[in-house]
Amino acid sequence: QVQPVESGGGLVQPGGSLRLSCAASGFTLDYYAIGWFRQAPGKEREGVSCISASDGSTYYADSVKGRFTISRDNAKNTVYLRVNNLKPEDTAVYYCARRPFRTCSDSYLMRQFFDSWGQGTQVTVSS
Repeated sequence: QVQPVESGGGLVQPGGSLRLSCAASGFTLDYYAIGWFRQAPGKEREGVSCISASDGSTYYADSVKGRFTISRDNAKNTVYLRVNNLKPEDTAVYYCARRPFRTCSDSYLMRQFFDSWGQGTQVTVSS
């Protein structure tokens, strides 16, 4: 079954950090761009970051720029999202998704451009 699998979420205090992982199950990461999205209760799912397979270029939403870092380890078939200086408004279920192309940019960080989704991992920021 082709599906990304997320892990690494949890409860963290404001200002804390987490590293989220997205393991590619059933497909090889080398050929696909990967995106991270999040969905807070009562809100639309929003794109957070994506990374291209072609050249490793990255893109971040303005709300997380400077705090989140996306990276990929093709040898481990895994994409990571390092989230630093977390704020209560970062509380959400975080999803990773596969884009059926090797490139990603701000123009493509929307749900309709991704074809396979994980089940999500909960991140809760609270004191």
